[in-house]
Amino acid sequence: MTKNNNHKLPKRDEIDPKYKWNLEDIYSNNDEWEKDFVKVKELIPQLTQYKGKLGESVSTFLKALMLQDQLLSLVEKVFVYAKMRRDEDNTNAIYQALTDRAKSLSVQVYSAISFITPEIISIPEQKLTDFLNEEPKLQIYRHYLNEILRQKNHILSESEETLLAASEEISDSAREIFTMLNNADIKFPNIKNEKGQEVELTKGNYIHFMESSDRRVRQDAFYALYSSYMKQKNTLAASLNANVKKNIFYARVRKYPSALEASLDVDNVSKNVYENLIDTIHKHLPLMYRYVSLRKKVLELDTLHMYDLYAPLVKEMNKHIYYKDALEIVEKALHPLGNDYIEALKLGFNSGWIDVYENEGKTGGAYSWGAYTTHPYVLLNYQGTIKDVFTLAHEMGHALHSYYTNKHQPYIYSQYKIFVAEVASTVNESLLIQYLLEHTKVKNEKAYLLNHYLDEFRGTVFRQVMFAEFEKIIHEKVESGEALTHQLLCEVYHHLNVKYFGDEIIIDSEIDMEWSRIPHFYTSFYVYKYATGFSAAASLSKQILEDGQPAVDRYLEFLSSGDSDYPIELLKKAGVDLSTPQPIIDALKVFEDRLNQLEELLA
Repeated sequence: MTKNNNHKLPKRDEIDPKYKWNLEDIYSNNDEWEKDFVKVKELIPQLTQYKGKLGESVSTFLKALMLQDQLLSLVEKVFVYAKMRRDEDNTNAIYQALTDRAKSLSVQVYSAISFITPEIISIPEQKLTDFLNEEPKLQIYRHYLNEILRQKNHILSESEETLLAASEEISDSAREIFTMLNNADIKFPNIKNEKGQEVELTKGNYIHFMESSDRRVRQDAFYALYSSYMKQKNTLAASLNANVKKNIFYARVRKYPSALEASLDVDNVSKNVYENLIDTIHKHLPLMYRYVSLRKKVLELDTLHMYDLYAPLVKEMNKHIYYKDALEIVEKALHPLGNDYIEALKLGFNSGWIDVYENEGKTGGAYSWGAYTTHPYVLLNYQGTIKDVFTLAHEMGHALHSYYTNKHQPYIYSQYKIFVAEVASTVNESLLIQYLLEHTKVKNEKAYLLNHYLDEFRGTVFRQVMFAEFEKIIHEKVESGEALTHQLLCEVYHHLNVKYFGDEIIIDSEIDMEWSRIPHFYTSFYVYKYATGFSAAASLSKQILEDGQPAVDRYLEFLSSGDSDYPIELLKKAGVDLSTPQPIIDALKVFEDRLNQLEELLA
């Protein structure tokens, strides 16, 4: 069931309940939600009464930390329920209101707990050690406290911290200016689609045109998009320059050697992890050149251009996959993860975790979410394509990561870091594609799957590492006193495209402006995590398939660890040491193997 006979989306109440998630597992009704909303408000003053008293005694210290956990867990539950109810149908005024109230409540809570970290830092370390030795119940907070103390040298005086906090709204101006320009003010011209009809180019339909089999459409969309950004080149350069200067300012104020090291320190990641990633990809760029060459050959082009990089090499698998069959495929594909994982997966499939089909007003896309005190949930908009099967596997990877973490960790360690967040989801995708390749006899389908993987790898590893290198270069230039003019930014970006794509493709001058439309550059030094996460997942799935139970045991321990240790250490225990280049090399071997297979199939 997706759409009714006249192709209109069904209303929420027309969807069969067996395809809806069961949010009653969080709150049986809105009155129960209201009770917890009130309870959060009552707990806030109970916590703030500890302000200025954390160092008084071990019992006071423990009570404050436990109350903080209780408060955060409860407000999370309140917010998650309201927001997920709204996501079912965004036109529902009741849940619009509940979501707004929950957001305001969250702000109140985070404001109320803001005294805790600075106050912990002000307690002498010996006293904290004595507290830990004196009270066994404090042991679960050891890593939490160590993490606060680890960054102590970069925490300023109370008055300086207050001043920096007050500057945050201003410091975000560059991102806000870019966002408004990129999402509201920039306009793109009309182009002619495959049927010769005039249509307005938008950021939303751009990728659709870039995936067109009609080269004229791809070329027109490419030129139209980048000519529009070129008209704003000075403003966009000034905006990115301001963001880079902001990063450098905060890094220097907090006594870090560079903006890169300041950013990496949040995850306790050393600079050589970032540099290893870039260096390793550089050494394996011939693999990318081979993929580009294969594209040129299969598309039968005399010259390959940047607007040909997304053109389909193989026709999409267009058979409809029913949802029940998708569940079966994913379950079989994940069988190498062992009985315990499969039982948890089936629990998710059969116990109201998943909201399957699209309906009027439902939030688009897909995600996994939930509250610590209940099971995870998955939102889908299932349409029956092979991509939807991959999405199901991906989101269930997130869901079971949360399931295992919440089952084994206290609340304080339930929010795993972004650095590891995409590992579990990508492991599931890796196992799924391996299963499909082994069970697909049709040549075209096998070629489609191989190309799907190679394109994912190109976008998530090669492209994101190129972005990461661009960020590193432009920050270093400003740190050494250079100004980021649009000419300099275009020059750096052009050089990187030449390096990453090789001689078999023409690096059109329009692509030099691509830096100007990437929102991630305003969350600096973030994109490298896509590449490390994908590489870690490729390495882990390879170990699971080749080493069996020992690798599975290590992996399940990783899923169960949440944020109880630093991301690099958690992955190391699972069998992936990102402080060395080896996991990146392992991932590139998988890429090479799949490239060999596709070259052979399309020869």
